[in-house]
Amino acid sequence: MATCVLALAGCEGMSPESRTVAGAAGGAAVGLITAEALDADNNWRLIAALAGAAAGTLVAQNTETGNCAYARGDGTYYRAPCP
Repeated sequence: MATCVLALAGCEGMSPESRTVAGAAGGAAVGLITAEALDADNNWRLIAALAGAAAGTLVAQNTETGNCAYARGDGTYYRAPCP
């Protein structure tokens, strides 16, 4: 995940769609590499890649808008400017 954040710093000037695609691809790669390192079976590799893609997409969108999602502790979330 930290790799995605660092990689997205180099995405300045990209269109929102390109930033989202880059985030999804980077997140999927990080998820798959992590699953490979943990010697996961094929099902877990797929799940890790999909989860990484979802996380990468969120990071890319939050980077674009400058907003982050914060948990309230009761199961709900709110958006506010990132620190």
